[in-house]
This record gives sequence, structure tokens and C-alpha cells, in this order.
Amino acid sequence: MKQQRPGTARSTTDGLKLHRHLVRSGDGVRTVITLRPGTHARFSTNRFHNTWHVLSDDHGARLLARLLWGLSYQARPGTVVYIDRRFLVPNPFDADPADSIVLVPGWCSGFDDDLARQLKGPFSQSNPAGTVRWQTFGLDRTLEPAATDAWWKGYRHREHTSRIARRKGLLVLAPGTAVEARALALQAADLDTSDRFGTDYFYLDRWDRGHDGEVQVFRRFRPMVNVAAQARAQVLSRADAPRDPATLRWAVWDEAEAVRGDAHLRIREWRGSGYQLGRAAAVLLAHAKVTTLDELADLGAVEAYRRMRAAGVKGLNREMLWAMEGALTYRDRRTISTERRRELLAALGEEPAAQPIPRRHRAAPHRRAPRRHLR
Repeated sequence: MKQQRPGTARSTTDGLKLHRHLVRSGDGVRTVITLRPGTHARFSTNRFHNTWHVLSDDHGARLLARLLWGLSYQARPGTVVYIDRRFLVPNPFDADPADSIVLVPGWCSGFDDDLARQLKGPFSQSNPAGTVRWQTFGLDRTLEPAATDAWWKGYRHREHTSRIARRKGLLVLAPGTAVEARALALQAADLDTSDRFGTDYFYLDRWDRGHDGEVQVFRRFRPMVNVAAQARAQVLSRADAPRDPATLRWAVWDEAEAVRGDAHLRIREWRGSGYQLGRAAAVLLAHAKVTTLDELADLGAVEAYRRMRAAGVKGLNREMLWAMEGALTYRDRRTISTERRRELLAALGEEPAAQPIPRRHRAAPHRRAPRRHLR
């Protein structure tokens, strides 16, 4: 089977090369479109807050936009796009395995259990029936700001009919109309993780006392996956590793903070019957003579940070200051405004000048004069 060339592995342009497979199911032969081996993009899935999530990074979102836009022009019934396990990674939160993803044009193709079993079972990807050029006519032009605004004005009052559900171990996304597939594609292409949160998302279906699905991307998607996988391995290696899936997830989340080295930034932690200082944060705050949340509130984030800085706490940085301010004001540290951060730094004062490290002057080693051989 042909591999992607290294120069095109990251390509998300018009005319993307994809593989075509023919799969026989109960109602005839289906055409299954897959990514080519070597494609750089990676995806994951998970179920959280009663919502299915398709997870990736900015690159994966751009590729997903191409797939959805090209699917919107699919006129041949029985064609689906299949993102199989070769392009999946564990989810970036607790490293649970991901489900393969199927994009179905709901206006001209169905998806039954027989096809799902084919994709999960005997379906072979080693011998594709051919290669196709995935055309995305008009996507680049529509992504221009003025064209995007005009497109959404025409789409504004349309009814959402997309559906997302798990079927036979596959996560199936089925836009109800071709125009709706293009709407999803434009939202995927518009995702941007450049803000301070490093994440962005959009919903895949209409509001009905909640959403069944969303696409969410993270700027540090792959490092997050690596951290989650390492944390899960460490938790499962323990003799008392939890067997209950929910308890395991909590344990992996806690271990992931330790792996990232930011467990101390959890200032407020629920334990027993109320909130207390986080365990790792309490170790650092002990240098400031702070043992409870009430004592931290009385002292204030700035003074607590000043005391820890005077005590020479290793690894102390401004993230700890933002974390304490967030805990005292019941906010995420990343939501603290730039103006408030400046106020905190002004109250904190200048950082003490770093003391130069004294250098030890070592005497040059004594070298013996070379021997002269007598002639």
C-alpha cells in the first residue's frame, strides 16, 4: 500500500489524496474513503458530561474541515469517510482508548450495523481499490472573512439535523444535509488555539437540553496525550490500582498533574467534607507559614508569594501567583485579566537580583617537560 510522501503528510489542501475501498454490506457495495498511511494528523474521542467529543489539534481540525466539505459534494450513495485506528491516539485526559470515527452523508447514505461490523471486523485496509483526489470546491474562497460572513447570513435560519452517536464501537457523525456538512466544515476550519487557554471547540448538533457531540482541539494535543499515557501507566503499575473506570480516571487526572509538574498549582482541593489546600500546594505554602485556605485568604496571594520567594522555594514562578489569586477569587488562573496581573506584580515589587555564582579558579595542572632523547 502506498504511503504518504513526507512532504505531503501534513497536507490539508484541495485535492488531498485519499484511499478508496469497496466493502460489501447487507444492502450492496459501499465505498469507504480512508486516510493514506503516513498522514500526520491524529484524532481521539471520549465521552464526558453526556457529550461525545472528537479531539485533535489545529492541524487535525483543518483536515476534518476538508473531509466534511468534500463529503458535502458526495453524490454517490453509499460513500462514507472512515478515520480508523491508525490515526487514533488515546484521549488526552485519562488515556482511554479512542473509537474510530465515521463521517456519513446522511442525506444520501445510511449506516447500518452490518457496515459497522465490516469496518470493525474483516474490513481490510491493506489493499485499497484505488486512490481518489478529495475535491473541496470553494472552501478556500469561503474561508475569506467577507465570504464567510455572507455564507453564514444565508445559513442562519436553517434547522440543524446532524446526529452523532456510538454504534458498534464506532463514533458515527452524520450531517443531515449537504449544506449542514459545509457548516460543520467551516466551523472546524475556524478553530483556533492561539489564546491563553490553548483550546477551542464547536458543537456538532442542535441544542436539545444539551449537546450530543462537539469537536474540541488543543494546541498541545500530542504532549497532553503523552502525559496522560504516562500517568495511566504509572497508576496501573501500582498494587492498589483502582478497577472502577471512574475511580481510575480520577487517579489518572491526579497523576497527570504530577507528571506535568504543576500539581502545586491546585490550590483549592475538595477533600472529606470541604475544600482544603491542595497537597502539593500545601508543601510550598508551608514556607510562607500558610496551612489553611483561611490563612491564605488573610495573608493574600501577593504576600504569600513574597514569603515563598524569600524562602527560596525551588520551582516557584508566577503561575503560582496566578493560581493563588484564582483560588481566592474562585476563578481559573488563566482567566485572570492582564490588568489584574499587572496590579499583582506591582504590589509584589521587583524580583531580587540574582546573585552571581562564584567561580572557583583551579590551578592549571602541572605538566612535565617532554623528555629529549639523546642522540
